[in-house]
Amino acid sequence: MLDVRANALQGKNNDMGHTKSSHFDADRDFYLGVPNCDRSVVLYGDYTSDICRRLRDILRRIADRREGKLIYIYRQYPQTGNVDADRASLAAIAAGQQGKFWEMHQVLFRRGQTFAENDIEDLAQEIELDMAQFERDLTSDSVKTHLAKDCELAKAANVARTPTLFIEGEPYFGAWDELSIMDAIEQPLGYRAERASERFFGWAASGGLLLILATLSALIVANTGLHEIYEKLRLTVFALEFGDARFGLPVEQWINDCLMTVFFLIVGIEIKREVVSGDLSDLSSAMLPIIGAIGGMIAPALIYTAFTLNGPAAHGWGVPMATDIAFTLGLMAVLGRRVPNSLKIFVAALAIADDLGAIVVIALFYGDGLHVMPMLGALGCIAAMALMGRARVYALTPYLILGLILWGFIHTSGLHATLAGVLTAMLIPARQPANVAEVAAQAAVIADAAEPDDTPAGDGIGDFAVNAMENAIARLREPGRHLQHALERWTNFLILPLFAFVNTGVLLVGSNFLPLAPEALGVMLGLMIGKPLGIVLACWCAIRLGWAQLSSEISWPQFVGAGFLAGVGFTMSIFIATAAFDGPQLATIKLAILLGSTASATIGMSILVLASRAANRVG
Repeated sequence: MLDVRANALQGKNNDMGHTKSSHFDADRDFYLGVPNCDRSVVLYGDYTSDICRRLRDILRRIADRREGKLIYIYRQYPQTGNVDADRASLAAIAAGQQGKFWEMHQVLFRRGQTFAENDIEDLAQEIELDMAQFERDLTSDSVKTHLAKDCELAKAANVARTPTLFIEGEPYFGAWDELSIMDAIEQPLGYRAERASERFFGWAASGGLLLILATLSALIVANTGLHEIYEKLRLTVFALEFGDARFGLPVEQWINDCLMTVFFLIVGIEIKREVVSGDLSDLSSAMLPIIGAIGGMIAPALIYTAFTLNGPAAHGWGVPMATDIAFTLGLMAVLGRRVPNSLKIFVAALAIADDLGAIVVIALFYGDGLHVMPMLGALGCIAAMALMGRARVYALTPYLILGLILWGFIHTSGLHATLAGVLTAMLIPARQPANVAEVAAQAAVIADAAEPDDTPAGDGIGDFAVNAMENAIARLREPGRHLQHALERWTNFLILPLFAFVNTGVLLVGSNFLPLAPEALGVMLGLMIGKPLGIVLACWCAIRLGWAQLSSEISWPQFVGAGFLAGVGFTMSIFIATAAFDGPQLATIKLAILLGSTASATIGMSILVLASRAANRVG
């Protein structure tokens, strides 16, 4: 779920490899190999960088091994403000005017990090250049233009620093070792499959797409001859037994109560991080999304209550309150640059605050009654985790073991078992991330100590270096972030689709669905009208009263469109529905959620597209 947010906000950077700025130009580029061969590699480098030298050595070895099958292009991108770097780049291009670019390229990297004028002259003499011509070329407009063009191409390709490597026109983000780069160049089947999966998982809308496919699959199965098999699967009991002890649950409950606890664990980690150091940590910037979330929860609940007041379905007022962050941000990501980044950030923060509100509602209003003894056991687990946090125990395993025990106590206590995931997330200790520069310096020291030429055979320093680097890099993230990183794809691409599949297989043909039933109208209108009305009205009041400020990037039509998208309740709405209803009434509520969410998505997307076109015409 939360992977979606980062990918949605960073979508612009993911396109940088497809720019023409990384393509080969035989008329101006300095290259090794034969034009139009199988593979191309472009390196943007700086002669004063030792890291560039190391990567250049790897690429030269690869180019030699794949002679005739690889073209290797080197382009200049000297560090801004570094006179020595500029001087060396101009010298290499000037040497290229005499057909000796690669000779100068080699001696510049061998020379090292500083280049005075006399150093450049010595290197030019070493490779036997015509010194008179070299001196003229060094200050010529054509050489300066070549350097400026290289830098222009680098900036167009979003190159932030050197070295930056492009393989077949796409930026390479893998490890800088020879075997990894060779795999990226040769692209064997395993590498292509891995890249395809990374692109799919990295696509902001992928999680929402799988939820749609799971929902459609469930509806198809439930409305064909497989309906009985589907129901039997949902109700099949799986049990854990140890001696005479037995714990069994139907498949549906294993998913809704157990697997969804992992989902709520990830939600809790994200909420905590946002409150501690994210968009919700600064009250001034968090005020607008928090107020929007509150308005977006109250208005749907009031609309639902207006239709069901004093009726048998009145307790379901929490169903239309929730926003599905995966769907909402996924839909915004599909629209790409039509949606300003500041609007995506606002919606992400609003959805996180909305999730927190939904968790509170589930915990307080949708349990099965409170049993004292299991609750005391749960409080004991919570106290133990709190004490470990106070003692600065940062290892995750003890918290996960206690979290599992906590789940058992909460499940028995009558509260909704998924609350254990949120509580565990909140109790995993947070700490400030390590200083990246300091860890990078440590990694450089470790790498230098593990240079193959200096390592006596059999002394094990290689394994020591890898372990030390892993420990140093692991320190860059807080414990909860490591857990989120390990579990979020399982959540997005397995747990949530399973949840959608077992909970949305309702009968359409011959069903008892009554769209004009009070609970159906309450849910559909709560999502379609209550959500955007509550969010927009609450935020408008907050802005008019001076409590918050709307970003200048966001127009009110775009804001309204985002409000409608927040009416896509789906996962959280269905989850609350399963806790509040059962039988035919639950099927009616589920269909109302699907219809209300679909209508909200359609209206929201349409408004955002039209608002973008209007903004472009004005611009």
